[in-house]
Formats: sequence, C-alpha cells, structure tokens
Amino acid sequence: MGVTTLPRRSVLIGLGLSPLLTLSDASAAEPMGVLASFSILADFVRQIGGNRVAVSMLVQPGGDAHVYDPAPADVQRMAKAGLIVINGLGLEGWIPRLIEAAGAKAKVVTATKGITGRQSAPNGNDAPHTDPHAWQSVANARIYVANIRDGLIASDPDGAGLYASTAAAYLAKLDALEAEVRTAMGALPPARRRIITTHDAFGYFAAAYGVEMIAPQGVSTDSEPSARDVARMIRQIKTEKIPAVFLENVTDPRLLQRIAAESGAKVGGTLYSDSLSAPDGPAGTYIDMVRHNIRQLSAALAN
Repeated sequence: MGVTTLPRRSVLIGLGLSPLLTLSDASAAEPMGVLASFSILADFVRQIGGNRVAVSMLVQPGGDAHVYDPAPADVQRMAKAGLIVINGLGLEGWIPRLIEAAGAKAKVVTATKGITGRQSAPNGNDAPHTDPHAWQSVANARIYVANIRDGLIASDPDGAGLYASTAAAYLAKLDALEAEVRTAMGALPPARRRIITTHDAFGYFAAAYGVEMIAPQGVSTDSEPSARDVARMIRQIKTEKIPAVFLENVTDPRLLQRIAAESGAKVGGTLYSDSLSAPDGPAGTYIDMVRHNIRQLSAALAN
C-alpha cells in the first residue's frame, strides 16, 4: 500500500495547530530574558513581568552593588539579555564597562529615570555625592515600577496588556505600603526618630518619613570612616541620646557594634538597605523588605 503524503496544512490542522504557527512564533512565546543589576530591581521586574519574563540578576541577594566585581560569565549573560535593568544614580559604577565588554544590544532601562537624586556630603566632606538609594522611598519605588513597565512594553509590545495590568496592581500594593510606613513612623515619639546606620543608605527614607539617619560612612560602602569620624559619632550619640544603632545586611557589622559598645546605644537589629534577603528570608521581596525595616525601627524606637 502506498503512503499518502498529506499537505503540511492538513498535518497542522490534524494536530490541532494553526497552519500560521511557525517556529519563530513558538520561540516568541518563550519568556524574555531580563537581566537586573541587583536583587531589588529583579523583584520589581518579576512583579510586573510575570510569566512573560525570565529574570536573572548580577548581584545576588546579600551582595553589595557598590563594590561588585563582574565575573567573566556576567559578560555572556549581559550579551544574551533581551532587556537590561539598572538603578543608575551612580550605584553601579562598573555597569558601563560591562555593557561595553559584552557588546550588549538590548535596551537598558534606568529605573531611577525622572528621580532627582538626593545630594549627600557626609562627614564634613565638601564634595557632594549623589545618593543612589532612591528605592528607600516608596514614592520613588512607584517611579521605578513605571520605568520598568515602560521598558518591558518597549521590548515586548505583545505583552503590553499584561505589563500594564500587573504594574497597576503592584502600584496599588505600593500605595498601601506607603500608608503602612507613614502610620508606623508617625506613631514614634518625634524625639526618638533618630538612629545610626552603617552607611548613608536611608536618606530618602529619612526625608520621606521624618526620621533622622546618621551614618559613619558615605553613600557608598566603598569608603571607610576615619577614627576622628567614629569618635565624633560616639560623642554625638552620648550627647544627643540617640537611642539605637542598626546594622545593615550588606556591610561589616563590626564598626556599628564598636560604636554601640562605646556609646551605650542599643543595637536595634538589622535593616535591609541595598539588597533583599534570600527568598525564604525576612526580606525576600521589596514589600517584605520595607515591612521588615519598619518593624525593626518601631520595635527599637517606640520606648
């Protein structure tokens, strides 16, 4: 018996597939690869991109984006990315060289676009520095989300409806989070809203929510305070009766532990500043991170 060769169109219909479906159509259904510079940005992308994106990050949870040293494998990851998301404001000083080395062709989304950077001149330094930690204000996080949403839509127009709806839902969660932070900080006695942290990562938080943050380091962890700076801070804590010092998850705790021991201030716990925790930790998402931080602050400063 002869074998009848069916037209390709008939085979496709017999398999329940449209004859218009091609290999390129199938590959288009694969998630778009998005490479974020660090964990907080990666979380924002996941919240907005859903199952249309495959998110990876350069600086892993617990890592420090200020001083990250890219590995050779990062060049390949950068070259293959369909979209690249960075913070900007000088956080990732190593990013331009990495993009150039990779010959990356993907669109680069700067999540802080439209945010006016806070200027900081810590420890009497006359040269101001731009503070890159804009995500510490929830209002700024809304701008991050809008920029990432627009970048996803530009790179994947077919997903525009999904990106718009997921971003809108996430922005509503950020509105609720903003109300939580304001309620928690507003409940603290004004005289006790003064703390010491490891480096100047909470300036936007302080400005937005009426908390004074003092740090022995500048806006980058790639700096060391002098002995004079540390001695001055210890005197200030004693004189002004600053109630608590807080460790940060991305910095060496020994400096703050020394300051606490010599000043008499209590260690109020660990704040997440520049990085999320592991997914199963206390700050596995941006919203979890902010809630963890305000719980720590509230517990240490309430009395």
